[in-house]
Amino acid sequence: MGNPPELYHKILNLPKDTSPQEIRAAYRNLVKKWHPDKHPPSSKPEAEARFKAISEAYEALLDQQENRAVFGLCNDGRAGERVAGGAFVGGSGLGAGVGARMERTRSDDFCTRSAPGTPAREFKKVYSSGNSGGRRAFAEFSSSIMRKAPPLERKLECTLEELCRGCKKEVKFTRDVVTKNGSIVKKEVSQTVMVKPGWKKGKQVVFEGMGDERPGCLPADAIFTVSEKKHPTFKRVGNDLVLKAEVPLVSALTGWSFTFRLLSGKKVSLAFQDEIICPGHEKVIRGEGMPIPEQKGARGDLRVKLEVVFPKELTEEQRDGLAEILKGSC
Repeated sequence: MGNPPELYHKILNLPKDTSPQEIRAAYRNLVKKWHPDKHPPSSKPEAEARFKAISEAYEALLDQQENRAVFGLCNDGRAGERVAGGAFVGGSGLGAGVGARMERTRSDDFCTRSAPGTPAREFKKVYSSGNSGGRRAFAEFSSSIMRKAPPLERKLECTLEELCRGCKKEVKFTRDVVTKNGSIVKKEVSQTVMVKPGWKKGKQVVFEGMGDERPGCLPADAIFTVSEKKHPTFKRVGNDLVLKAEVPLVSALTGWSFTFRLLSGKKVSLAFQDEIICPGHEKVIRGEGMPIPEQKGARGDLRVKLEVVFPKELTEEQRDGLAEILKGSC
């Protein structure tokens, strides 16, 4: 193994001074995620490297826990005495109290504890030589923690209708692939993105290991960032939809109605017969905005903003008529 303990902790996503139970729990979760049989051919090399590295890190950290325990038995709470070869030999204490003996074996640098009539149990060193395949896989994985190919980034353009209703989109892109002889070739691939109702601009969809490949590195991720196409009628503001409508001055004063369709296709009619529409008037329709992904069944609001359109010019006769009509109305 021959790697620093900090790297093993990093591979298992664990802090220092972790208990054996926490190490086992982290190991179980990671091997389920990175077992090679659960990955398609495209990501299987990465899964195999990670699986081997995770297994080695798990064994190393557990060995380290055992070795600490052995040192405790050797020292028995005392400073002890270091003999040739680096082993500790303690005086009287726990081992002596139960008639056990501490001895140093030739095959290891650590003490072993054996009771009368019981075969001695040898404790492995934390950093054993291991097999060449394991060392290779670990080296590939540990170096890739610092060296992963830069992500392949693309835009995922969606209409407001697609972001409102949700949809399935097929995306095609070209990635660099490393061949068996080490050369790099271009390969066109396609992936399916399930756009969920309510997704916003800037939402990222990540395909792990589907980006460019580089020799000596793990495959990069392919990242698609949602972008929103401009809509001719509606504008999105957070989870709300804004609709701007122009109202002629005469209609604003005498009554007005209009009909439009929501992004879902639903037809909506609004009427303003018994009220005067002032410039900047806003009508809010609750629950007719965009879906809110974090809250099942919840939606934003539809805000209808009315802009009163004034005439650009009036004749003298029109001015006099309006003045007469509006006299005393304010």
